[in-house]
Amino acid sequence: MGGTSGRRRPLEEEPRAPLRRIIKLFRPHRGRLAVVGSLILLSSLVGLASPFLLREVLDVAIPARDAGLLTLLALGMIVVAVTTSVFDVLQTLVSTTVGQRVMHDLRVSVYGHLQRMSLAFFTRTKTGEVQSRIANDIGGMQAVVTSTAASLISNLTTVIATIVAMAALDWRLTAISLVLLPVFVWISRKVGAERKRITAERQRKLATIASMVQESLSISGILLGRTMGRSAQLTERFDRASDELADLGVRTSMAGRWRQASIQLVMAAMPACVYWAAGHTGAISVGTLVAFTTLQTSLFRPTVSLLRLGVEVQTSLALFGRIFEYLDLPVDIGPGTRRLEDVRGEVRFEDVDFAYGDTPTLTGVDITVPAGTSLAIVGETGSGKTTLSYLLPRLYDVSGGRVTIDGVDVRELTFETLSDAVGVVSQETYLFHATIADNLRFARPSATDEELEEAARAARIHDHIATLPDGYETLVGERGYRFSGGEKQRLAIARTLLRDPPVLVLDEATSALDTQTERAVQEALDGLARGRTTITIAHRLSTIRDADQIVVLDDGKIVERGTHDELIARAGHYAALVSRDQPLELV
Repeated sequence: MGGTSGRRRPLEEEPRAPLRRIIKLFRPHRGRLAVVGSLILLSSLVGLASPFLLREVLDVAIPARDAGLLTLLALGMIVVAVTTSVFDVLQTLVSTTVGQRVMHDLRVSVYGHLQRMSLAFFTRTKTGEVQSRIANDIGGMQAVVTSTAASLISNLTTVIATIVAMAALDWRLTAISLVLLPVFVWISRKVGAERKRITAERQRKLATIASMVQESLSISGILLGRTMGRSAQLTERFDRASDELADLGVRTSMAGRWRQASIQLVMAAMPACVYWAAGHTGAISVGTLVAFTTLQTSLFRPTVSLLRLGVEVQTSLALFGRIFEYLDLPVDIGPGTRRLEDVRGEVRFEDVDFAYGDTPTLTGVDITVPAGTSLAIVGETGSGKTTLSYLLPRLYDVSGGRVTIDGVDVRELTFETLSDAVGVVSQETYLFHATIADNLRFARPSATDEELEEAARAARIHDHIATLPDGYETLVGERGYRFSGGEKQRLAIARTLLRDPPVLVLDEATSALDTQTERAVQEALDGLARGRTTITIAHRLSTIRDADQIVVLDDGKIVERGTHDELIARAGHYAALVSRDQPLELV
């Protein structure tokens, strides 16, 4: 795992997004895109009829005073306008639908990919950064993915068809109109490259602000800021970041604005050049001249749009690059394929090594936990206790050796089998901002009200829930802050009971509780552990004296193992830990 981390490009570098990869996102929607293309082509072809109808009005119908022909030509122009409007509405509907589905696919792909990442990724990445990639970056691409493809096809079709029609009217005037087009394309590419750089910087700043909000405006952040007297400083810090973001917004808007304004100025002056050239030629009828300038005006709009689209596409590459960067993160915990039926719960750590990067955390750990027995893991802070407990549910994968359940390497098991087999109650209980019932059913959505109540009774929390005005429909608040630490722990125990796992990992589940609350939670834990294989990461040694075996870790290695009485008699590491913990209760 360490080697993988070393090969990754830092997230702060500007990622790349090949156009072919962006185009690939639209492949599942080829049918709808074909419909969009057909509607655009028809709209462009029908729209080109108007200048020719106008020429006939000016050169034939009006001079000849032919009222019938004039009426037909006028009706034709109205039909053209109505038809193109209908086509435009339909293609907008289809193209927007395609764009929204592409955004949906991207959001789900990124979210699903991150769900498969190991805990290591989330320990080195801010939550706000992850949220920003999914919300700000994908959200920022909305205009591009919903309208760019359709606009590109529409404007390109219109430009080509208009140039052909202009050439049919007069090739000399057409050449005059197009002479500066390559210069305009070059200017737009320069503007696009500039905006791409600014956009990448802006998205990084948005991610920073999202992290600030997530960290400082959570309940924990508010409590810390208030109690440390740092609220004003946090506001000032946010003010600076927001001011920088505002400046980047102005820079994004103004990048290349003067150069693009010069393009529009030159294009606006082109009809005057055409009139001047036509006046010197003398062989062009008034109808042809009006029809040509009408086409020329029609050409300018899609041409300017195409140039702007080029800028937007270049700008959006920065957003696509940031999304692809997350999608390209290697998944260091791959899914297994084996399933286990009727799990007995025998757990083995066989010559296990583990390292965070290049730093060894566990070395040569060998432990066998027979089904239905209890193991307690103790040691100094930083000895590797919690890391060892992370290996069984595959929050991390071992660097060497293997971890097995009933003789099967956990890396071979499907995630569903592993989550059904192993339940975890950690020191930091996480509850969603939802009702008590919703939080409990997160473990088993199909659980009935009676099953919820039964689990809550076993966890010694039902009586408290019954006193609440809304009972099991009570909102727990963000991260469960409406409940005490002991109440949250018992809710977590009830949630785990609903899953009924044969193997249980208790990661210092009572370490943050007062003595009275600890007793209540410990009773619930004892009920939860009964009949299961239990691995307890012990902080307070008073909770593990009855464990079937106790393993003492020191600097990632097992230095002692045995029962409580055996280890006390040895007067070694364990005895020293006990003497510092609660000697009167334990010895």
